[in-house]
Amino acid sequence: MTTASRIGLAALLSLGLATPALADRAGPGWMSVEQATQKAKAAGYSSVTKIEADDGHWEAKGVKNGRVYEFHIDPKTGAISNEHLDD
Repeated sequence: MTTASRIGLAALLSLGLATPALADRAGPGWMSVEQATQKAKAAGYSSVTKIEADDGHWEAKGVKNGRVYEFHIDPKTGAISNEHLDD
């Protein structure tokens, strides 16, 4: 293997290893956890028990109408999506 091939391989591997770590962090321009929690409460969630960055959105768990749901919050607009009952 040539030096150039080793450098290229090392670069590809480092990119592949960095991607999962970045997926679980708030990105630039994201609203804060507190702002995302307020958006969820405005959408009818009486409490938000978990909220974390995951794959480009806030992933949250909260109580609505007496039932526990998991849902996504758009980190820039606060729109709620992918609501489903927590199993």
